[in-house]
Amino acid sequence: MWIVRLALRRPYTFILLSLLLLIIGPLVILRTPTDIFPNIIDIPVVSVIWTYNGLPPDQMERRITLNYERGLSVAVNDIEHIESELLPGIAVVRIYFQPGANVDEAIAEITALSQTQLRSLPPGITPPNILRFNASTVPILRLALSSAELTEQQLYDFGNSFLKTQLATVQGASVPYGGKQWQIMVDIDSRKLQAKNLAPTDVVNAISVQNLILPTGTAKIGSTEYSVGLNASPGTIDGLNDIPIRTGLGGTIYIRDVAHVRDGFQPQTNIVRVDGTRASLLTINKSGNASTLDIVARVKKLLPTLRGMVPESLKIEPVADQSLFVRAFVRASVSGVLHEAVIAAGLTALMVLLFLGSWRATLIIAISIPLSMLTSIVALSAIG
Repeated sequence: MWIVRLALRRPYTFILLSLLLLIIGPLVILRTPTDIFPNIIDIPVVSVIWTYNGLPPDQMERRITLNYERGLSVAVNDIEHIESELLPGIAVVRIYFQPGANVDEAIAEITALSQTQLRSLPPGITPPNILRFNASTVPILRLALSSAELTEQQLYDFGNSFLKTQLATVQGASVPYGGKQWQIMVDIDSRKLQAKNLAPTDVVNAISVQNLILPTGTAKIGSTEYSVGLNASPGTIDGLNDIPIRTGLGGTIYIRDVAHVRDGFQPQTNIVRVDGTRASLLTINKSGNASTLDIVARVKKLLPTLRGMVPESLKIEPVADQSLFVRAFVRASVSGVLHEAVIAAGLTALMVLLFLGSWRATLIIAISIPLSMLTSIVALSAIG
């Protein structure tokens, strides 16, 4: 009851506090991120993705994940358990932490361990991708890239090389899904290769040795210093066909004699269709403290700029927009809370009026309920 006595002794102080809440409350509501899950729901899980093309799952386990899991158990703190999923050429290690664990510190320890163990892993393996997940890391918007004139390789390339870099200013842009990843392919004719008494490794070695990236320099001749370039790599795809494999008494054997180098793509493992035509999909995930509504609004605001960077025939259309669901969910939740608040305030004020017969007490009760709701919102926003 001390707060009641304090309010009776300091009425103007509480009136000013009420006015302050009426001013601050709407501002806090407008600035508070709107989403389904609050950011404090944090699942302490980190995924480490190792890739090494051509290695079967059993070899991925023996040569990569087995020693890596042992290292994690020693070098990383607060691990609850570890799970591994193995695919041809891919190993996904999921590390689950104890509740309340410092995930940022754990990611630093995982990164240090990964870099250290690279020396003991198969030669040529690249550092892993380290990803952190929480309950709100979900796809919230997908951009469908389609065109009647462009190939699937071009769709994927536009999404990965141009659109993704622009979406980097918006949280959570990820790699395009679907389409064909651009690659230079060497199609070997096995009959011609056998006729020349060569093996596929000879073709691989010839390209590896004669398609190099070498540093250049300058040559000073007299009083003039010239920039010097090296002819260490073909400038065109057709130039790769002219690389010699072997020189002997029968003449020089070139790549074009036993194979054909062309502009191609990786073996396609997924297909995206938009209105019955092949397309590519660019997924935007929610990450950080921004709300779903804010991220989707920024992406849609950026769409005119994105459309101006690509050919007119390339259509960029948003699909699977989760902001529609979030907006409807939030609208229904807020309307439900307001409806119940009005009923509670009305019934409470009516009871006070019937039993006490005081309009002043009735008015105070009717005002205190919305003020208490504003106080709760301000407090929740203050603690994140």
